[in-house]
Parts: sequence; structure tokens; C-alpha cells
Amino acid sequence: QVQLVESGGGLVQPGGSLRLSCAASGNIFSFNAMGWYRQAPGKQRELVAIITSGGSTNYVDSVKGRFTISRDNAKNWVFLQMNSLKPEDTAKYYCYVESTLVTGAPMNFWGKGTLVTVSS
Repeated sequence: QVQLVESGGGLVQPGGSLRLSCAASGNIFSFNAMGWYRQAPGKQRELVAIITSGGSTNYVDSVKGRFTISRDNAKNWVFLQMNSLKPEDTAKYYCYVESTLVTGAPMNFWGKGTLVTVSS
């Protein structure tokens, strides 16, 4: 129904930057909120940032002022610009989408994840 393809992860030194991208496609009525979660080894998955179709954003406290989420509604892309990266940002980052199917039913989707490693 929906495919989420993430890109942009990799290895970066502390203080560096990365930009994650996620392309959403599928036969759905609408993409609503789009966002990014992350999961570090041995930890629970946590919401990093989310953006509504209207552009309202929300961030976990630990990334405020360093990460910026944005989206391209015409192309159904969501981005996460990550600056001033810290070793504790190391995790697998997952794209997340809340959608409305053509039937009118809500359904959420996850990408397969992209690994971000912050290390010197």
C-alpha cells in the first residue's frame, strides 16, 4: 500500500551534520503527519520529530535547536536535517507516516530504517 524509502544515514564525526530523506509513495488518500523515530541499541524506539500536513512540528527535547524536520507535500517527502550531532544521536532512524487510505481508514507506516553513527 505505502512504500517509505529512507536515505542519508552514515558515519559522521561529533559536531557534524547529516540530512535524512524519506520518500513516501502508494495508493492512499492522503499523507497526514510525517516524522522520524530512532532506536539505539538496547533502548526503546523514541519519537525524534514529527510534522503535520499543515507544517506544525514537534521535537524530542534532546534534539531541539539541532534538528529540523521539513516536508515536501507535493512530492510526499520528509526530511530531517541533523546538525551538531552527538555520539548519543547514534541510532537507527525510521521514517514514519500517518496516512488515510482511499477507504477512509487511518493507517500508519514505517520505513526500514537508516543507520546514523556519530563517532570520532
